[in-house]
Amino acid sequence: MSETKTKKLKKKTLRGRFIGALILLALVISIAVSALVSKIYYDNQVYMFGEISFAVARTVSSHIEGDRIQGYLENKDKDEHYNDIQVLMEKLKTEFDIEYIYVFVPGENEFTYIWDTEEGTLIGEKENDISDKEREQLPKLLAGEETEFMINYSNKYGFFGTAWAPVYDSAGKIVAVVGVDYFMLKFLVMIILYAVYVTLLVAFITALAGFIYYRGIKRNIIRPIVLLNNATKDMVENIDKDVQFDVDIHTRDEIEDLADSFAKMDIDLRTYIKELEHVTAEKERIGAELNVATKIQADMLPRNFPAFPERKDIDIYASMTPAKEVGGDFYDFFLVDDNHIALVMADVSGKGVPAALFMVIAKTLIKNSLLDGSSPAEALSNANNQLCEGNDSDMFVTVWLAVIDLTTGKGMAANAGHEHPAIRRVDGNYELEVYRHSIAVATMEGIPFKEHEFALNAGDSLFVYTDGVAEATNADNELFGTERMLTALNEEPDAEPERVLENVMRGIDDFVEEAEQFDDITMLCFRYNGVK
Repeated sequence: MSETKTKKLKKKTLRGRFIGALILLALVISIAVSALVSKIYYDNQVYMFGEISFAVARTVSSHIEGDRIQGYLENKDKDEHYNDIQVLMEKLKTEFDIEYIYVFVPGENEFTYIWDTEEGTLIGEKENDISDKEREQLPKLLAGEETEFMINYSNKYGFFGTAWAPVYDSAGKIVAVVGVDYFMLKFLVMIILYAVYVTLLVAFITALAGFIYYRGIKRNIIRPIVLLNNATKDMVENIDKDVQFDVDIHTRDEIEDLADSFAKMDIDLRTYIKELEHVTAEKERIGAELNVATKIQADMLPRNFPAFPERKDIDIYASMTPAKEVGGDFYDFFLVDDNHIALVMADVSGKGVPAALFMVIAKTLIKNSLLDGSSPAEALSNANNQLCEGNDSDMFVTVWLAVIDLTTGKGMAANAGHEHPAIRRVDGNYELEVYRHSIAVATMEGIPFKEHEFALNAGDSLFVYTDGVAEATNADNELFGTERMLTALNEEPDAEPERVLENVMRGIDDFVEEAEQFDDITMLCFRYNGVK
């Protein structure tokens, strides 16, 4: 919509729309009432003219001696009876303002006149200008049935109404027809004038009623709405100022209730804005603290790669892609001594700062235990017992933990409720290493943790991850799953660890597309190259 058109639309006010609606309503009512009244008047007038015409026709018919008709046709002589009928017809014509009164003998396609009030008409004169309605009604008349008042139009006679009455002879036979024609042009002019008069009268009455109604609407609806609109604009413009919503509306109806609601809304809105400012400031403060917590959390994870550039027997790469909130995912890897490396992948329940703090404690406890020479199971047991102390929030952490002897490739792993790792043997593909694992850490004090041995040969790789990988979700609420994860891993199964993680992350991104990430995505890939 163009700017010009928008401005024009804005200029239409409620008052203008209402006045336009009233004018349209008055016009419709005027036309409808005028048409209805004119139709009723027209029908009444046609009925009245018809009754008069039939009465005149029957009067003339009753005075005619039907046995004389044939003689008049044959001799064309006018006797005393003929003249008496002519005088009667002239008198009735004048008295009732009738255009024509005539008597004719009907034929198949013509009428033969006997009497006619039109000057110059002779006995026996023919007329073949017969309308369709006359042709339709004539058989009914000759059959003794009643005919209707006919409205006809003729090029010769114009617009007229006709009534017929039969003339009987002494034997009861119809020998002639008396016709009465009313000239309808003046009737139509009268109808039109009447319609105009009615239209003007109705329009005046409707306009007067509309004006009175408009005054009431203006006082009780339009003016209060305009006041309410102006007050609302002032409220919006001064929402940040100490100016209260003020409008004087006393209509004692829903509009007054609406004004009261707006006044209450103004108070509530100002209160809400003040609270929102406070909440926004608090949210910004918390957001800043979360950003700091996120940075602290990220800084606690080893991020310098290559991690052990001086060593040729191992290659390792890890990454964590955080969700919007601070999470509890963490990974860790470190040399316990020159010949042993520890790998840790864990996921703390929950989100936010509590999860991040729990993650820091868990990471520290596990690392310290391993550095003190504990086995994976012992490290988990020590961390579990300490984390259970004062764990009122009932948080827990799933952990996969392994210590690998770099001289032999043999390792010891423990899994506390975590995802199953994927192992790739040299010249093979990544496959899940599925085995029974223990329950999560910090769920119950004093529980034992299982551990199992495994061995890596030169060229073997190990991939561990958190549930953010398998549970990445697309817009159709489908999970990425371990099958798609293995497919991404095996795109380039012999690739370097960094490349392996890039392939998995690309597979996740292609799958979820624009869907929001709700969980951290944490991965670690370790390749054992063997003793060089």
